[in-house]
Amino acid sequence: MNKLSTFLKRKKIIISYKRYAYDALQAMALGLFSSLVVGLIIKTIGLQTELWFGINTISTNLVTLGSFAMTYLGAAIGVAVAYKLEAPAYVLFTSLITGSLGAVTGGPAGAFISALIGAEVGKAVSNETKLDLIVTPAVTMITGYLVSLLVSPAIGQFMTFLGNIIIYATSVQPLLTGMIIAVVVGLALSGPISSAALAIMLGLSGLAAGAATAGCAAHMIGFAFMSYKENKMGGLVSQGLGTSKLQLPNIVKNPRILIPPVIASIIGGALATTVFMMENVAAGAGMGTSGLVGPIMTLQTMGFTWDVGLKVLFLYFLLPIIIVMPISLYLRKINWIRPDDLNLHLD
Repeated sequence: MNKLSTFLKRKKIIISYKRYAYDALQAMALGLFSSLVVGLIIKTIGLQTELWFGINTISTNLVTLGSFAMTYLGAAIGVAVAYKLEAPAYVLFTSLITGSLGAVTGGPAGAFISALIGAEVGKAVSNETKLDLIVTPAVTMITGYLVSLLVSPAIGQFMTFLGNIIIYATSVQPLLTGMIIAVVVGLALSGPISSAALAIMLGLSGLAAGAATAGCAAHMIGFAFMSYKENKMGGLVSQGLGTSKLQLPNIVKNPRILIPPVIASIIGGALATTVFMMENVAAGAGMGTSGLVGPIMTLQTMGFTWDVGLKVLFLYFLLPIIIVMPISLYLRKINWIRPDDLNLHLD
C-alpha cells in the first residue's frame, strides 16, 4: 500500500471526490464554455445578423465559425479535464482524441468520463518506459477508446434519461418541478460542482432549462447585490456577470447566507415555469447571467422580441434583487448574516 501510495503521489493521481466531482467537472465546464457555449453565441449572432441585414459575408462567417466550434465539444472537454488533472504533455494532447471519442458515443458526459479515465491511466504509464513517445499516447488513446465503447454510452444514456424525466416532470407539474430545478441548479452554481456541466450533461431544454436559468440568476444577481456593502462594484460585476461560486468559502463558514438566493430561486423557478413560461437550451441553462449567456440563449430560444426581453430583464435581474435585498437586510439585523460574512476580500 505504501508503494502504491508513493507511486500515485509521484504520478499526481489523486483519487478523491474533490478531484473528480469538483476540479475535473469545473474543467469540463471551461471546455464546454470554450467550445459549445461560445460557439453557440457566435452562431446566434451570425443568424441574427442574417435575419436583420440578410445573408452577407459577416453573418455567413459567424455561423460557420460558431458551428465549427460547437463540433469540437469533446476535444475541448478532453483537453480541459486532462489539464486540470495535471497530465503530462503526451497525455494532454492525446486527450483531444479520447474526449472526442467519448462525445461521439456518450455526449458531454461520455467525453468527460473517457477523458478522465484515459488521462489517469496515461499518467500512470508516462515516463515509465524508454518508448514514452509511443507508449504514453497509445495507452491513453486505447484506454479512452475502450471507455468510449464500454462506459460512455451507458453514462450518456443515463444522463439523457434523467434529463428526459426532468423535462417531462416540468411539463406535468411545472410549479413544483420548476422550484426544485431552480434550487438544485442554483445551489450547484454557488456550490462545489458545475451547474453548466450539469445542465448540459442532462440535456435540459424548454421550461426545465428556463427554471434552471432563473435559479442560477437568483444566486448570481442575489449574491452580487446583497454583498454590495462588502464588495462594492468589483463584487457586483464579478458575481453578477461572473459566478456566485466566489462566495463558496463564505458559504462553508456560514451557510445561512444562502437563504436569500435560495428563496429567490424558489420564486424565480416557479414563475419561470408557470407565469412567464421561460424556455432555454442546455448551453444556457446552467450559466445564469454569467457573461450574459443565460439571457442571450433565452432570447435565441424564445425570440428576440421586446416581450421576451422584458421577461428576461424582470425574472433574471430585477426579481432576485427585489426578493434578496429585504431578506438579507433582515438576516443582518438578527445577526444571521454577520459583518464580513459576504466579503470576497477583493482588495
